[in-house]
Amino acid sequence: MEFIWILFAFLCGLAVKLINLPPLIGFLAAGFLLNFMQVEPSSVLTHLSNLGITLMLFCIGLKLHVKDLLKREVWASTLGHMGAWSIVFVGAASLLGMIGLQYFDVLSLRTAALIGFALSFSSTVCIVKLLEETGEMKTRHGQLSLGILVMQDIVAVVFLVLATGKVPTLWAILLFALIPLRPLLGRILDKSGHGEMLPLTGLFFALGGYELFYLVGVKGDLGALVLGILLASHTKAAELNKSLMNFKDLFLIGFFLSIGFSALPTWQMFGLSLVLAALLVVKFLLFFFLFTSLRLRGRTSFLGALALSNYSEFGLIVVALSVQSGWISNDWLVILALAVSFSFVITSVLYRKAHSYFRRYKDKIRRYEHAVALPEDTLSQPKNMEILVVGLGRVGRGAYDSLNNMVSGGVVAGMDADQFRIKAMQAEQHNVFAGDGEDVDLWEHLDLSGVKLILLALPSADDSVNVVKQLRSTGFTGQVAAIARYQDEREYMIGAGIDNVFNFYTEAGTGFAEESLALMR
Repeated sequence: MEFIWILFAFLCGLAVKLINLPPLIGFLAAGFLLNFMQVEPSSVLTHLSNLGITLMLFCIGLKLHVKDLLKREVWASTLGHMGAWSIVFVGAASLLGMIGLQYFDVLSLRTAALIGFALSFSSTVCIVKLLEETGEMKTRHGQLSLGILVMQDIVAVVFLVLATGKVPTLWAILLFALIPLRPLLGRILDKSGHGEMLPLTGLFFALGGYELFYLVGVKGDLGALVLGILLASHTKAAELNKSLMNFKDLFLIGFFLSIGFSALPTWQMFGLSLVLAALLVVKFLLFFFLFTSLRLRGRTSFLGALALSNYSEFGLIVVALSVQSGWISNDWLVILALAVSFSFVITSVLYRKAHSYFRRYKDKIRRYEHAVALPEDTLSQPKNMEILVVGLGRVGRGAYDSLNNMVSGGVVAGMDADQFRIKAMQAEQHNVFAGDGEDVDLWEHLDLSGVKLILLALPSADDSVNVVKQLRSTGFTGQVAAIARYQDEREYMIGAGIDNVFNFYTEAGTGFAEESLALMR
């Protein structure tokens, strides 16, 4: 029976990928098709889904810092959006009920508020997948979105405690002992090495955190998230995340399939779910105006709002609990399952062109920016810059260090979207600054008149192509070099106007051979 899930997930995922859409849309379709064919889901699918979500939250924790959650733009926008959205939804539901729309005409104010609360959450699974695929987890809007998702998870824990009446046990106080135990957790991670023990250690921490929190009456997924946050500052956090990525992605297929198994809709339910999907425009506008009112830049506000404009799988949990308590009819569970699925599709399609949309409407979007930007959004460009390395991961950092050894005079500068990485390098007196390579605002405000060479050490070929297009549009006439992992990517990037593309695997092997032969001379 498990093979039929794999077969449908593969066929549907491949079909949508061939038309240049995210595979998760195909996985959602596969779940509904299997449900329509009356294929019964087993507990295995549920376990895979839960494991995928637990691993995903652990990986989010590895990339988060507690200070991010304390920023006003994170907690204020989270709580402000939830309150404003719930009020707007109650008003919209009352209006639809007054005109006699089925299912809305029987909603009381309390049930409408519950459904509005359920729809106020954004999907952690969908957003993290999008940010990972586009390499934007460490960007300003990526970190903003992740911070809001974590704050929403905290609100979810409070709701589940109040709704189910399951108060954490007194033993939950001992969870605070994990903070002084962080050095021990770090030493365990150090001893795990770089081989098969590393992902196993990650699974141990993620599932161990889940079980530990669950045993004391706290939502288990929060435990996985907390363990990840405790390890976020460790030097091997990024390596651990990469070792778990394939496991997480595979298990999350079970989650997308399970949504399709939630229920089969009638045409009326299908139509109502489309009405709810249309309300995503309101969700986007609320996020956007909240962000700009909190002094975030127009681009950050636009991209963050677009990423968060979807409905969450947690909404299904809220409605399921409400159905069990007799507050809402079971039909609403079907309607919301469809609305969540449609929101995934809409976000996945729109966000892939988010940067193009911003470039097209940037002047209109900038009108809503606050006159005084937040300190961390203020650009600080190094002086005498002639060579710029964009992306300071392992490859980019290696290129930056090598260039500094070869070229004197402090003319080599580095730029990265990860502000924590930049602050650490600045503390070591490196000539670096924070910036997102795909930020059209940044290239328009940078003085590139003295720059002769830009190296793009970015993880995605599409990212590098987008950057070079923006550079050329600003009138930059210097040389641009980039890295690629595969030959077809190299040809694509050369065709897009990048002057030189370094094939990471092939030319690394060539360099290794040349240096080894030098030993014989």
